[in-house]
Parts: sequence; structure tokens; C-alpha cells
Amino acid sequence: MGFLGKWLGGGLGFAMGGPIGGLLGFLVGSMIDSTTVQTTTYTSQPRRTSQGDFGMSLLVLVAAVMKADGKVVKSELDYVKQFFVRQFGQESGKEAILMLKDILKQEIPVRDVCVQISSNMDYSSRLQLLHLLFNVSLADSTIHAAEVEIIEKIAGYMRVSNVDYTSIKNMFIPETDSSYKILELDPASTNEEVKKAYRRMAVKYHPDKVSHLGEDFRKSAEEKFKKVNEAYDKIKKERNMV
Repeated sequence: MGFLGKWLGGGLGFAMGGPIGGLLGFLVGSMIDSTTVQTTTYTSQPRRTSQGDFGMSLLVLVAAVMKADGKVVKSELDYVKQFFVRQFGQESGKEAILMLKDILKQEIPVRDVCVQISSNMDYSSRLQLLHLLFNVSLADSTIHAAEVEIIEKIAGYMRVSNVDYTSIKNMFIPETDSSYKILELDPASTNEEVKKAYRRMAVKYHPDKVSHLGEDFRKSAEEKFKKVNEAYDKIKKERNMV
């Protein structure tokens, strides 16, 4: 089963309406005609995020990031396709790229899209979106300033806190004291504060937080969890903590 069956079969609610639904346009209609999906009426009330809503939101935001520097080249599309294939499998990767190509042809009202996501998507899922956007941006082993700028704007529009944005950013773009920033800590923190921060972050970024998005997205969430553990292990080694 490809991406349409897995993601849309997991439910499509808020993405049917608002600016995301407008961007997807006839694609959503044709998918519903050919795929058995669960749909709900679009509202502005927060709810538990469905797999389909998350997948459609991801594609639209990936397109926005790819368009950030004013051009999309074939090599970039190839890298993104490889990313989707690694994350979700060969069939899903191909289908996602076909949809992405159509979205890339359109003007994307980034702020409006993010406001729709923020109003309807749970916070853990928004953090996972942000993580995947950085991941996609690094698909070609290089992240450009324009991409970082648009991802930061997306984070703000989605009402992701600055500390959470900084934490996820440092998982991909190391800065001074990155391990501390990933754990949302100051280097002057005590050992006990480090331990408490690790426990808090381990809960915040645990893959089970997005288990409702399905196994594909839960697997991708394991990367965040791994980065938290790596940051903690590095700090413990530097401090000779036990």
C-alpha cells in the first residue's frame, strides 16, 4: 500500500478545508474518489491530529521550504524523493513526489497554512513537522540560509516556542553548546538540573507522543529521541556524571 492508502486511510479532516485544502484542490477530490478515507468537517478547533492531515501538511510545508530560495532544481527534487523513500518506502516516496510537484507549481500562503495547522494540530505533531522540515532541508547534505529562515518563520506561525525551535534546530545545525540547547538548558545548569531536563525532554520527544500518526511517522520521531539521548550522553561525559 502506498502513501495515499496509508496516510489518507489514517484520516483526513482539517486539511480538506482552509488554505491547505485549496492548495491540494482537485488532488484531494480525486484521491477521495479512488481511496477509502475517513473525513471530517473542517473546523478551527484543536483535535488529535490524523495521519492524513499530518501527511498533507508536511507536503505543503516541504514545498514552501523548497521554494524559499526562489528556484527548485531537479537535483533537489531527487534528494527529497530519496528522503521520502528512506522514510516511508519506495512506493510512498514516488507518490509523495508526484503530489509535491503539483504543489510546487502554486503560490503557497505560508502564514495562512501555518495558522491552519496551529489551530488544528496537536503540539507534539507540530514539533515533528518542524523536525522533518529540517531533515528534508538537509537531504542534499547542505542547508541554505533561505531554508533556515523560512523554517524559523514556519515555527513562529505554528506557535512553536523559541526554546523548542532552538532545540530542534541544534539537532541539525550545531551551535555553541548545542547539547545544552537540545536539552533546553544553560551550560551553567547543575548536574541535577541536567538530569531533570533530560527526563523532561525524553518525555516531550518520545516517539509514542506521535504514535497516533502511524508507524511511518513514529519511526521518524525516533530520530529526535536519539538526538536527546546523544546530547545527554555528551554532557554526562564532559561532566563525568554518573
